[in-house]
Amino acid sequence: MWLALLLAALILLLAWDFESKRHRNVTLKRSGITGPRSLPLIGCGLNLLHVGSENAIDYIRNCFDKYGDTFHIWILNESQVYTKNISHFEDILSSTTLLDKGQLYQFLRAFLSDGLLLSVFQKWHSRRKVFSTAFHFKILEHYVGIMDSQSAILVEKLKPFANGEHIVDTHQYVSLAALDIVTEAAMGVQVNSQCNPDFPYIKALKSVVNIQTDRWLKFSQRYNWLFRLTAPILYKQLLSDIRIMHDFTDKVIHERRGAVERSKADGTYQSICVGDADTGSKPKMALLDILLQSSIQGAPLSDADIHEEVDTFIFAGDDTTSSAVSHALYCIARHPAVQARLYAELVQVLGRNRSAPVTQTQLMQLKYLECVIKETLRLYSPVPGFGRFTTKDLQIGTQTIPANTSIYMVPYLAHRAAKNFPDPLSFKPERFEHDDDRLTFSYIPFSAGPRNCLGQKFAMLEMKTMISKVLRYYELLPKGPELKEIMNFVLRSATGCNVALKLRMD
Repeated sequence: MWLALLLAALILLLAWDFESKRHRNVTLKRSGITGPRSLPLIGCGLNLLHVGSENAIDYIRNCFDKYGDTFHIWILNESQVYTKNISHFEDILSSTTLLDKGQLYQFLRAFLSDGLLLSVFQKWHSRRKVFSTAFHFKILEHYVGIMDSQSAILVEKLKPFANGEHIVDTHQYVSLAALDIVTEAAMGVQVNSQCNPDFPYIKALKSVVNIQTDRWLKFSQRYNWLFRLTAPILYKQLLSDIRIMHDFTDKVIHERRGAVERSKADGTYQSICVGDADTGSKPKMALLDILLQSSIQGAPLSDADIHEEVDTFIFAGDDTTSSAVSHALYCIARHPAVQARLYAELVQVLGRNRSAPVTQTQLMQLKYLECVIKETLRLYSPVPGFGRFTTKDLQIGTQTIPANTSIYMVPYLAHRAAKNFPDPLSFKPERFEHDDDRLTFSYIPFSAGPRNCLGQKFAMLEMKTMISKVLRYYELLPKGPELKEIMNFVLRSATGCNVALKLRMD
């Protein structure tokens, strides 16, 4: 009897699986979008058992080679399309209605909730307006001071290794500096991770990011119910770390809101006005201060609203920036002519006083450094892919993507295609000196369209500050293992981003 019931249940499950996938399979077939062989119920799950962060890039590259610029895979009942076609990038990213993120982004929801990165429609639109104030160029000047002071700590931390021989994985140090910058800019508090990497919030944040970004490639941990069953200890660790993060953020918000209320009561409160933002006349501000005085449709943001936006800002600005900066230092070390030209520009614009703080105006004048950063982002896009979720059939070019499908654009590989960039694997910053006529969607390290990265100006200033500070103190030398890229939500190197440092004497 039990066998008959199990058989009946299996037949019903197979029938449901076939019917739920039928429209999507038919639409994909008509559009000529193929992919690895899919089995009932599990889809391409068996194919993916051997795929991890260390070989995900190779797996996706091989699929493109075999199935063309756009291919499809099934993971259980989840439909995924991958593309490196820049015409498709334009159709997808320029859409004002295709705004839902791909299903892989749900791994971030556990600790980012419904912040700007994950929210949609009216909530996303209204929150983006609030964030636009936070990244106004006059407000950014306040953040440059934070970037400069934390970069000064970075060069001090590197000083013991500056003998020209010691191999340094720059990512280890840059990631802590980036975290100090983004947490102070977001919350107005100094967590001092460069001096105290064991601070509970820092450890919890790093743990959560590592756990969640590793799960998307593990079939047994992909869904929460499976994760709880197959990795119960890791699941409990995740919940504990998220609680530590949220408790710290809640404490800072509560204290900051209390300080604002007290200053309003005693008449010392100063509102933040973009029009008269002046670093000489107003105290340092943080994103939290801007959110505390912001309102949407006349209603102030709740603590929960502020919480999810602060967490989103920290997540979005930490690993991405540290990936970009450490890869840039790696590339600079291996291209002496680039480094020589960069240093000459730094001396010309910033002078020879290495300890002098930089300004936003000076950073904006570092044009060749910007080319170096752009070329680094082309070759080593910190975010290897962007995703959207279709709620109805989507026409892109001559192909149709069916409803209920996640479509992932892979700029990491599009940036390395010869048809988009001549001699694509060579590091040539000069290619960005005259890029006005470049196709907008052939180069998208910050995404593009209405949901592009709102913090890209902040990120560029931060990268310029950190790189320029390091190069003013040290000559970078090409020592240590070569890169071995691994793909999670953020691009990393399994072998580190290694250089040697030599103290400049001029």
